[in-house]
Amino acid sequence: MNPSDTESSFDVAVIGAGPVGLACALEVQRRGLTAVVLDKGALVNSLVGYPTNMEFFSTPELLEIGGHPMATLHYKPLREDALDYYRRVAFTENLTLRLYERVTGLEGEEGNFTVVTDKGHIKARFVVVATGFYDLPNYLDVPGEDLPHVSHYYKEPYAHAGQDVVIIGAKNSAAKAALQLLRAGARPTLLVRGPDIPESVKYWIRPDLVNRIKEGRIGALFNSSATRIMPGAVEVATPKGPRTLPAQFVYALTGYHPDFSFLAALGITCGTDAAQTPSHDADTLETNRPGLYLAGTVCGGRNTSRWFIENGRYHAQLIAARLAGEPTPALPDVLQPVQLGN
Repeated sequence: MNPSDTESSFDVAVIGAGPVGLACALEVQRRGLTAVVLDKGALVNSLVGYPTNMEFFSTPELLEIGGHPMATLHYKPLREDALDYYRRVAFTENLTLRLYERVTGLEGEEGNFTVVTDKGHIKARFVVVATGFYDLPNYLDVPGEDLPHVSHYYKEPYAHAGQDVVIIGAKNSAAKAALQLLRAGARPTLLVRGPDIPESVKYWIRPDLVNRIKEGRIGALFNSSATRIMPGAVEVATPKGPRTLPAQFVYALTGYHPDFSFLAALGITCGTDAAQTPSHDADTLETNRPGLYLAGTVCGGRNTSRWFIENGRYHAQLIAARLAGEPTPALPDVLQPVQLGN
């Protein structure tokens, strides 16, 4: 667990200290190569930002990396279980972590890269980008979205007891937030672009939400969108004309996307498809810049349900084997779209 140096050298630099980034460093290190993991934030920073006591949509063994068992009393682990687990794995494997260190550029070429950070330079033969997507919300681009009572991240409901709260969105995050807010004494209203709560909302969440809407305990406006956010209110376009909803707090839970400007700064091109898929070889995960690889959710671009911990963790084995000159490992048939998180 080395502290940051002004300049150091490794075989592999992994950008992103989430579960997949940790798995990459772990697999590389086990093959006799040296690795460093960099992150502009905390260890598993996205999980730190998840809602309090958030329940994963998966069982423990599907979130494990490096063969380390995830100990939990829950059938589906909570955020706190995962935070403790990944910390323990990182420390047990003695991974070299440089946290709260922002990567600002990448110079050189395969075999002789220089990773430029806000604290120094790191030499690396290869670089792996496992930066995920949770840091950048999909903005509504409406007036008032930057007001202090508006957030794109939901943490917990307790501060909103007795308050009117508008939740923009209708996927799993929004559904769970509305239910928690109701049960913590808030008055939640969902603002949904489509005609109904999507069928993609998890089967044990959707009926609860639909029934609470039918009872009138959770408000819901369908085929509607926010046009302006003001202190204490949200202006909404509905099929029956404009409405104004009271709102002491607003949660715009409209999804997130990778940092495409960061990818471009590293020399990674992105496609012109709707997902803006970063250029990479699906079999090797190498990008258009030789020696620079992608791992995890970032591979899918805006299609953020394409990869998650359950299948993205196997990217680590593919990349590590390639960098160590080993044959491509036989992997479980899990490299397909999944949805596990919030």
